[in-house]
Amino acid sequence: MNPGDPHHALFENLTQFTYLVATALFIFSLKWLSSPKTARRGVAAGVLAMTAAIVGTLLHEEIRRAVGEYGFFDAFKWIGIAIIAGTIVGIPLAMVPLTAVPQRTALSHAFGGLAAGLVGTAKYILWYHEGELTSFRTGAIVIECILGFLTFTGSLMAAGKLQEWIPTRPITYKNQNLYNLLLLAIAIAVGVLIIFKPNLWWLFPIVVILSLTFGVLLIIPIGGADMPTVISLLNSYAGLSAVAMGFVLENKLLITAGALDGSSGFILSVIMCRAMNRSFTNVLFGAFGQVAVKKEATGEQKAVKSTNSEEVAQILESANNVVVVPGYGMAVAQAQHAVAELASVLGKKGVNVKFAIHPVAGRMPGHMNVLLAEANVSYDSLYDLSINSEMDQCDVGLVIGANDVVNPAARHDKSSPIYGMPIIDIDKAKTVIICKRSMNPGFAGIENELFVKDNSLMLFGDAKQSIAAVVNALKGGGMH
Repeated sequence: MNPGDPHHALFENLTQFTYLVATALFIFSLKWLSSPKTARRGVAAGVLAMTAAIVGTLLHEEIRRAVGEYGFFDAFKWIGIAIIAGTIVGIPLAMVPLTAVPQRTALSHAFGGLAAGLVGTAKYILWYHEGELTSFRTGAIVIECILGFLTFTGSLMAAGKLQEWIPTRPITYKNQNLYNLLLLAIAIAVGVLIIFKPNLWWLFPIVVILSLTFGVLLIIPIGGADMPTVISLLNSYAGLSAVAMGFVLENKLLITAGALDGSSGFILSVIMCRAMNRSFTNVLFGAFGQVAVKKEATGEQKAVKSTNSEEVAQILESANNVVVVPGYGMAVAQAQHAVAELASVLGKKGVNVKFAIHPVAGRMPGHMNVLLAEANVSYDSLYDLSINSEMDQCDVGLVIGANDVVNPAARHDKSSPIYGMPIIDIDKAKTVIICKRSMNPGFAGIENELFVKDNSLMLFGDAKQSIAAVVNALKGGGMH
């Protein structure tokens, strides 16, 4: 720093002001993102906040001094290269279909974790050679690197499971949790040793390797059903690593933004666990779905009643109240626009259509909300589990690609892995129509009692094509 510079105070005040503005915008962004009605405003606020943060950082004394000493081009050369590289990678990531948003989100967490880990590593090497390592600085770096690198590999594994590049089922082995926790304990112990003796540089790569390994081993025993919770938890880890990075770089905005990210991710994870009536330990160490696969293999296939698009159209048109329950199958088939058109056609015929969104539907928090918003479904027609109080008055329940979140076994079967999980009580509707490709089980790997209930009908086939056929029948059927 150069306090003698007449412009120093001005630029310092500008930096702190932009950081203050960015902090406020980040807070408002989180607030607005909590509701579909204000989500677009929240995204805009987040973009403005990040822009203000970057501008404030570029006003720092060190960067201005580098410009004066080396010239503008040389001072900003590597920053410019990083911006170009990030843009080249970021634009294609932003253009992925909505069905790939969960794995794209996991990749974003991976990049954030990797950035934190690399910054911590670079700072350790720099301060080691300059003889400026202190116990506090080393402690912040160790925390940053452990959280950053485990977030990196853990998020990559989560993206691989979501993309089905690796098995979505839990991968388990004997004493797995013991080995995982022992590995983490060793990484922390080595990190503590480095804190007290920062000059033991050869221990630092061990912390990095153990953290990268732990990230992989943490995710492989987690099944696809728990991916929404895992995604939000990894988001929390990325935020906490940013907090540590803020202490390393002595950047107050990073600390604030990281704390917001980490706390919001943690709170969302708590909400998701409550929605499944499960604990963090069960999600992280329960290998959810493993037992269910074994049970399903010995189960008997029960008879179901099939239907067709014409019959479904007749049933829907004669109804007064219809509740649609979307699930990941709707995302896979990209059927959201067909579903939105169906709701519009029924609405014009005087049918009241509502959408019931389970908190863990899909493969990331808010997955169904994003899909339906893209299809211009009114926010006012979206309901959470509170809609269960209206199910007794529901004439038709239309389940599109949802499975475990509507399985009645969760209410009464104590042997079921989803027992106790709050579900959407769509089985209480007078008639239930399930649009599904096949009788394959959901993520939990168990049979769905809803499919064989007396009031249930199965509409087999691709959700987009099936719903489009129902819409065509409604438009040309001349009923009512």
